[in-house]
Amino acid sequence: MTEAKPIKPHERLAAALSEDMDAVNNLITTRMASENAPRIPEVTAHLVSAGGKRVRPLLTVAAARLCGYEGEDHVKLAATVEFIHTATLLHDDVVDESAQRRGRPTANLLWDNQSSVLVGDYLFARSFQLMVETGSLRILDILSGAAATIAEGEVLQLTAARNLATTEETYIKVVRGKTAALFQAACESGAVIAGAPEDHVAALADFGDALGVSFQIIDDWLDYGGAGDAIGKDLGDDFREGKLTLPVIRALTKGDAEERTFWKTALEKGKADDLGRARAILAKHGTLEETRLEAIAWRDRAKTALGRLPASDLRDMLGDLADYVVARAL
Repeated sequence: MTEAKPIKPHERLAAALSEDMDAVNNLITTRMASENAPRIPEVTAHLVSAGGKRVRPLLTVAAARLCGYEGEDHVKLAATVEFIHTATLLHDDVVDESAQRRGRPTANLLWDNQSSVLVGDYLFARSFQLMVETGSLRILDILSGAAATIAEGEVLQLTAARNLATTEETYIKVVRGKTAALFQAACESGAVIAGAPEDHVAALADFGDALGVSFQIIDDWLDYGGAGDAIGKDLGDDFREGKLTLPVIRALTKGDAEERTFWKTALEKGKADDLGRARAILAKHGTLEETRLEAIAWRDRAKTALGRLPASDLRDMLGDLADYVVARAL
């Protein structure tokens, strides 16, 4: 007899919120349609149907329900969050010249860069329409602010790429911008739409921020093969794109002149053709292990923030989700 696979935390959370998530998925399908440009739903559906975990909209729905919300606007907010996320993925794959996303060819590879950029723009516009429909200026401020912060984070990463002087402080600014901002906004907007007390809104915002930082640090760890090579994307993308992520930043501070010359040639000069050498240097200095521990520390911050909320099944499931984010690094 085949042993049943254990249910993952995000799957358990999705099951507990299945009615809400069905409504979110239906709204996403409806709002990504276009009568005038059929390529829009084609491109969007390729990415939306690629098996993503819907973590960000799940956070919005969970935050709203955890705070006792009984209305329907949280569904619009969750769809908004997913549209913003999908738009950024479409744009990122063009900027990074990526060929794989979630184990499938990227939209820019299957269609073209122009389609990816313009469909991403369309989804951003749709997200703002959904925000406005909630009638809350505070919600509009939170989510539009997150969209601006994400763009800032991406531009900061672009300007920091191939710059060996990039510091950990700059790295965390990039991470907080391009990834954690949307996690935070997803949680915060769910609490706000529920009319939660300000201390609960702040707790959920802090949870989302720390969860997002942990999520991205693990992603950067995985890019150098922290958990083996089967990660559903091209291993070493960050290395080839000259991105200064935490394992490399720390290795640079510990390395000798020969190693610094290697990083200078690989990253600054764009000759990143020896991923094996890069991984060997990271292993030598233990910076992959340090990166793993840093992600766990941010996970712990996320769980501490949750501890400021009343006990509930949903709170426990969010804690399990935080554990799952770093589970691949344990």
